[in-house]
Amino acid sequence: MISSQQTITPVKDKELIHFSHPNKEDGAAMWQIVNETSLDQNSAYKYIMMADFFADTCLVAKQNDELIGFVTAFRQPNQENTLFIWQIGVKPSAQGQGIASKLLKNLLKTEFSPEIRFIEATITPSNQASQALFKSLARDKKTECKIEPYFNEGLFPGDHHEEELMFRIGPVAR
Repeated sequence: MISSQQTITPVKDKELIHFSHPNKEDGAAMWQIVNETSLDQNSAYKYIMMADFFADTCLVAKQNDELIGFVTAFRQPNQENTLFIWQIGVKPSAQGQGIASKLLKNLLKTEFSPEIRFIEATITPSNQASQALFKSLARDKKTECKIEPYFNEGLFPGDHHEEELMFRIGPVAR
């Protein structure tokens, strides 16, 4: 179970990375990471709301009290045993250290009631890093990773947006 301040082994420069559920004060830093990366941008309000209203299904990574990564997620409204991962962001200066993977793995250590049996995420075909992350999670959990078309390009207004593929991992065991 993730406590409010779980400490994980040192990653870089022998400084500890702490994983915890966020609070609304973390929302602005989460939004800032999105603006420093290639993630789809949402309003700052979205991150403040996720950190406050959905804190139990989200996680942040901090090093020296600086937020360096986050995962936003929520339970599917009609499938309480399914956790939908909305975004995973890691500060560019902290990328390449396995933080995204550790965020996911630590989030899944959270005690959910009812228990989470499936993880879902939509990923564009060009986002090879996220695809590899979720395929790796399925291998680590020794379960299936089903991939199928989900949101086609025609659903997105305005500028070109790639289709989104649905990755469904599970069933997973704790």
